[in-house]
Amino acid sequence: MTQILETKKTPRVHLAWAVAVVGFVTLIGAAGFRSVPSVLLDPLHEEFGWSHATISSAVSINLLLFGGISPFAAALMDRLGLRKVVSGALVLIALGSVLTVFMTSAWQLLLCWGLLVGVGTGSMSMTFVATITGRWFVRRRGLVTGILTAAGATGQLVFLPLIASLAAHHGWRVPALVAGGAALAVVPLVLLFLRDYPSDVGLRAYGAPEGSTAGQRVETTGSSAVRAVRALGMAVRRPAFWLLAGGFAICGASTNGLVGTHFVTAAHDHGMPATTAASLLALVGLFDVGGTIFSGYLTDRWDPRFLLIAYYSLRGLSLLVLPSLLGPTAAPSTWVFIIFYGLDWVATVPPTVALCREWFGQDGPIVFGWVFASHQVGAALAATGAGAIRDAQGSYNLAWYLAGGLCAAAALMSASIGRRLVAA
Repeated sequence: MTQILETKKTPRVHLAWAVAVVGFVTLIGAAGFRSVPSVLLDPLHEEFGWSHATISSAVSINLLLFGGISPFAAALMDRLGLRKVVSGALVLIALGSVLTVFMTSAWQLLLCWGLLVGVGTGSMSMTFVATITGRWFVRRRGLVTGILTAAGATGQLVFLPLIASLAAHHGWRVPALVAGGAALAVVPLVLLFLRDYPSDVGLRAYGAPEGSTAGQRVETTGSSAVRAVRALGMAVRRPAFWLLAGGFAICGASTNGLVGTHFVTAAHDHGMPATTAASLLALVGLFDVGGTIFSGYLTDRWDPRFLLIAYYSLRGLSLLVLPSLLGPTAAPSTWVFIIFYGLDWVATVPPTVALCREWFGQDGPIVFGWVFASHQVGAALAATGAGAIRDAQGSYNLAWYLAGGLCAAAALMSASIGRRLVAA
């Protein structure tokens, strides 16, 4: 294999960029469902009479599985390959979304939104990004991580206004079908064009020097689940893991769990039309695209710990002032929040991925899967907790203030992480 890598002529445009494009489009297709819960909370409450806490519990199960499946999916990608795992995940997302149109009981919502979609989205979450960038890139790894992470925000930008409009004019079932169809539509793209390793086509990873093993297939033996658990056992012995996991749990609570799930309903509580609030949340996705890509660019050049300190601190301040900004219309101050918060939404991912690779080397994507699992635990707790706060107090104000304080704690955790550089 080494001889092939040294003798085959490198193409003008490295295949790594084509793999990144396929990954980007795939993540957009999978993001369709991520726009559904925030828009359909009220329609489901009105039709079935389920409480906001009950509906939010389905979102919480989804978020928990979204993270909990990630490290096992990363190990499974090493064992079975990207195409099999990702295409299977997309089918699960489509199935879970489409089956909701037939539900009549709350447990069926938990099964579809929670179990099926949770396993599907978790099997191709941020660990999919970490796996692609870890295998295919050495140079520009942070930038590509930012671009692929931004795919979720791009999907939100594409689907959220559409989902909200369809729900307003055609009821909640049509958006569920559209989200399922979007996931299913990208399966052929994955099967035809996604590749596992550069060495499979006689290449090194993009930017890898002569003689580097970056991008070469690593054969794995034994159970993928065992490997995922073994990587966790190694990681928990290092304080850096707990600091990264704790900060990322707060990241999930303050984004997907709170703002992603409850912003539309919170804005509606202040008299804002749901379609307007959904459009604002979609704009968060627009600015998140630029913010995350720029964060990836900075991660290639700056200490990722300092980036995390800045991101968490600024996010916390923005959440503390949000209750005073919401109203019947989108005032200029609301627009400032949308822009500011959007730039920071998932900017934490590239530096977190970089630190996982520094500390845990080849197991970095799997360890990041466990760190991402903590992200989703935080998101799940916030999704259910904020719904309970809304039911008990009639507003989300306490939830915003708690999230702001937690972000300050995440900044302190990030400041405590050391550096341990390893080979690419």
